[in-house]
Amino acid sequence: MDTTTLAAFLAVDLLLVFTPGADWAYAISAGLRDRSVVPAVAGLIVGHTAYALMAVAGLAVIVANSPNVLTALTVAGAGYLLWLGWGVFRQPATPAAAQAGAQGAGASRLRTVIKGAGTSGLNPKALLLYFSLFPQFIDPATGWPVTAQTGLLSTVHLTVCAVVYLAVGVLARTVLTTRPSAARAVSRVSGAMMIAIGALLLAERLIA
Repeated sequence: MDTTTLAAFLAVDLLLVFTPGADWAYAISAGLRDRSVVPAVAGLIVGHTAYALMAVAGLAVIVANSPNVLTALTVAGAGYLLWLGWGVFRQPATPAAAQAGAQGAGASRLRTVIKGAGTSGLNPKALLLYFSLFPQFIDPATGWPVTAQTGLLSTVHLTVCAVVYLAVGVLARTVLTTRPSAARAVSRVSGAMMIAIGALLLAERLIA
């Protein structure tokens, strides 16, 4: 795989990752609620890594071509986002709440990682990214095995996700740390985004 192809993929991937969605909403919420955004971002990356491994193994195409599996994944993901979004909307995070919740941080961090993995791992849009975007940049004629090319593109995508989501979470915390009312409003917007995305995913699958 040449550097031109890799650069083109990076440019497209950056545009997609910079588009706000459920991952952004979760990173923002974690940035306002938790002392560190690292566990939340780690959880999001775990979910994306699962899809990356599936793509390398060639299972993404199998899942994508199985309507029942994709439907089940979409419904589960939509339900999870609705539940998570309602929780964020009902109890908006603020920096003060994050400081007050410093005790029991170990268990809290584990829950944060698990929720993050569920947010990205149950989002079928991540799966669609792999089998709709990756094939455009994979060329068996280059001499690289398809698995190696898929692995390289996955590594680039995971790195971009980690950097962008960390920046989003840290920026949300830095900008809003002295503005509790604004932080509460942004947190509610993040919860509403999760609810809206979950509802759209569910409606899209039911209509289809």
